[in-house]
Amino acid sequence: MIVLPFPSSALSGHNNGNPHAKAGIVRKHREQAKLATLAAKPTVPEQGDITVTVRFVPPNNRGDRINYPNRCKPIFDGIADALGVNDKRFVPMFIFAQPEAPGRVEVWLSA
Repeated sequence: MIVLPFPSSALSGHNNGNPHAKAGIVRKHREQAKLATLAAKPTVPEQGDITVTVRFVPPNNRGDRINYPNRCKPIFDGIADALGVNDKRFVPMFIFAQPEAPGRVEVWLSA
């Protein structure tokens, strides 16, 4: 399992702010995901689909579950970087848990 901080609301599709300010947040989440994946040392098949099960544990009740997966693009990119694969192989599945501070995202990879 890969455990990451809950993604920033700045990554939400609703955020139409300054793209230059958002770039640093994207870079941070991507790098965190890459390092966490390398530390977890998951094994995935050389070819074919990779199921990515994501469990969202939000920090509070203020978020919108529909937007949580949108916030994960940098996370998926970082995981793909660590695995040396194209993220188009990922088949995501989402689980939504009750809020628990400080919030987190748990990711499992399987064939």
